Amino acid sequence: MSKEMPTDSPCATGASERDKVRLAVYDFDGTCIHGNSPVLLVNYLMRKRMLTVWQGFVIGMWGLRYKLRLPQDEASVRSKVFRPFDGVSSEEADAFLRDFYDEVVASRWRADADASMRENAAQGCYVMVVTATWQAIVDRAMEDRPFEHAVATRMLVDEDGNYTRTVDGLPMEGAEKLRAVEDFANERFGEGGWELARAYGDHHSDRALLAAATCPCAVDPDKPLRRTARKLGWPILAWA
Repeated sequence: MSKEMPTDSPCATGASERDKVRLAVYDFDGTCIHGNSPVLLVNYLMRKRMLTVWQGFVIGMWGLRYKLRLPQDEASVRSKVFRPFDGVSSEEADAFLRDFYDEVVASRWRADADASMRENAAQGCYVMVVTATWQAIVDRAMEDRPFEHAVATRMLVDEDGNYTRTVDGLPMEGAEKLRAVEDFANERFGEGGWELARAYGDHHSDRALLAAATCPCAVDPDKPLRRTARKLGWPILAWA
């Protein structure tokens, strides 16, 4: 695990901050885990023949655009990935996604993420995750990992309790992550009752979240985020 900022750094807890709840917020894909869980889910669904090769190819174009940092409709992509669960009861679909986490994602969890979360919790931070992946996946992770809350992408449920292919609100991407954290913290702790002490992300789309933190940490960042971190003097962490 890369050494984080020393206790006399701006990341440390100051006496003037102790009257507020301090948040330590983590991205999930590429930060807490090695890899991208939506991409892993597509491959998993294709192996189980729940998505066709053509459907997988179309979704794969999203992955390419994501790597090339090209604009795209994030809600539309999630609708395509969620096709197998359209009309399926939310309980059944969530159980499937939990199994997917156990079979595919859990082994990709980074020990350094655990250590960082535990360290921040020991320093009095409220540890949470904000992620573009689906809520059921990260909720399963929360059962075994040292964070207290997760905000993730949700899909609308119809009046019969079945999932639709429509995203509930907006996918947790880019500036939406910061807005979601603010909405949650204002509701839970009250406006002015909290501060974003630390934030961890790996992708340039995490810039808004990181920039809002007292101590922003770039974890194995992509090239654009690495450039930003170097320019602004943010810690760059290399997690195994």
